[in-house]
Amino acid sequence: MKNTVVTFKEMKQKGEKISMLTGYDYSTAKLLDEGGINGILVGDSLGNVMLGYEDTVSVTMEDMIHHGAAVARGAKNALVVIDMPFMSYQTSVYDAVVNAGRLMKEGRANAVKLEGGEEVADVIKAITKAGIPVMAHIGLTPQHVNEFGGYKVQGKDSATAKKLIRDAKAVEAAGAFAVTLECVPSKLAEKVTKELSIPTIGIGAGAGCDGQILVYADMLAMFSDYRPKFVKNFANVREIMVQAFKEYDSEVKAGTYPAEEHGYAISDEVLSQLDD
Repeated sequence: MKNTVVTFKEMKQKGEKISMLTGYDYSTAKLLDEGGINGILVGDSLGNVMLGYEDTVSVTMEDMIHHGAAVARGAKNALVVIDMPFMSYQTSVYDAVVNAGRLMKEGRANAVKLEGGEEVADVIKAITKAGIPVMAHIGLTPQHVNEFGGYKVQGKDSATAKKLIRDAKAVEAAGAFAVTLECVPSKLAEKVTKELSIPTIGIGAGAGCDGQILVYADMLAMFSDYRPKFVKNFANVREIMVQAFKEYDSEVKAGTYPAEEHGYAISDEVLSQLDD
């Protein structure tokens, strides 16, 4: 059954945990669906994982549409959420609505996600008024990495913790159907979760959130440039892939692959006619 924003709301009400992972392509989206994942985020983290950028700032609308549409073609059950990239919603409310609409129409998203709290409440309100579901994102917001001076835990002192609570309530009031809490102290995230009627999706925010999300390449140990503290490796797919690549390379160079069973037959009669 297709997961929707209503599904997420009902899961929170029932006390059921929500599972989300990132996805950037058709084949992975199909596998995530088979795994029973509730939601797939086509994150601007594709800039790091897929495109090799140092941060997410360089990701474009075209990047998000391209990868989002591929995921949407593969995901039949998971809710597909596509990130709004840097500067696609900060310039004006009009630009934000237009770009959110592109992610829905061209990227085939079920919802969009954008970073920020009180300062983007008017944007969230306008996008939802246009009939587009919005997932908010507060705490560590990677598009603001230059402002933060790096990837740092947010809300560790009273002033920033109070700001995070205000942000959470502001995005809820603006109409967001859920909010991602990234790199937030666990007890603070639990407090926010209890005070909101919309689901909280944590990444580095402890078990008290209504759901969890990870970058799939992180949890499979495929991405090795760096590993955040909150990541658990559920499998070492990187090791399996590298070993398979080495075996392929070895067999090709030894001439043992492809073997006869990997080829297609032609009759000797046809071959004999080629010399006539």
